[in-house]
Amino acid sequence: MDDQITNIQVLHALLGEEFDVRMATNGADAVRLVEDAPPDLILLDIQMPGMSGYEVCRHLRASEHTQHIPVIFITAQNSPEEETQCFRAGAVDFIAKPINPEVVRARVRTHIRLKRQSDLLRDLAFVDGLTGVANRRRFDAALDAEWRRSRRSATPLSMLLIDIDHFKKYNDHYGHLAGDACLQRVAAQLAQELRRSHDLVARYGGEEFACLLPECGLDGAKAKAEVLRQSVASLAIPHAGAVPAGIVSISIGVACMLPSDEHAPSHLIDLADQQLYNAKAQGRNRVSG
Repeated sequence: MDDQITNIQVLHALLGEEFDVRMATNGADAVRLVEDAPPDLILLDIQMPGMSGYEVCRHLRASEHTQHIPVIFITAQNSPEEETQCFRAGAVDFIAKPINPEVVRARVRTHIRLKRQSDLLRDLAFVDGLTGVANRRRFDAALDAEWRRSRRSATPLSMLLIDIDHFKKYNDHYGHLAGDACLQRVAAQLAQELRRSHDLVARYGGEEFACLLPECGLDGAKAKAEVLRQSVASLAIPHAGAVPAGIVSISIGVACMLPSDEHAPSHLIDLADQQLYNAKAQGRNRVSG
């Protein structure tokens, strides 16, 4: 992001063949561009109209969705004080103008490689080792972030709490290895049916899964829950302990809230848990919401 078209053209010519390069000429546009489609790396000028480069960097560092994107400042100011201020704002590197093409390429490649390694480690920390979907830690972080985002945008946030029916009986009858395979198949089916990029399915604990559906009202969430229920049933996984169906099924509790300061995110979990209890009490293999 730079306010000089010539500088932007030079950087595009320098990096465009190797990377997908997007450009902005002021701070506000830069923030919108990054938030709409987070990049792997940001090259940022200090002096820009409106928001300065420092302000842009601090703004991005304050957001959970953009705080991990490395920022390299490119500026004509190369004093030690200026360099220190860049790092204090949250930059990972500093390149002085006039730029050296090979130095820019080398530093961009290095920081993108480090970013991708960091992303991989962070993803591994948030993935359930057995099922491959998000783990409870990832779910808790996503719930907090989506709650705050929905509160700002005044949009509904829905949650599905899912339990595999009579799973203890399944383990007792077929063994724990078969139980693990069953969990994997159900998790994969749930993930396949959640087609919106901002929806999330996570292993909540044991045989329970949780889904977050941002910007989704109660009717839409119940409809999606029914799709999930039928999709798992379509797998027709034999379950001798599930009478009368004889196959693996799921019960789903559905809750929806318009987040506000009056409640904590845990209230949405409590509501979904109550509805899951209702689904089980009504005979299982059903949706309650």
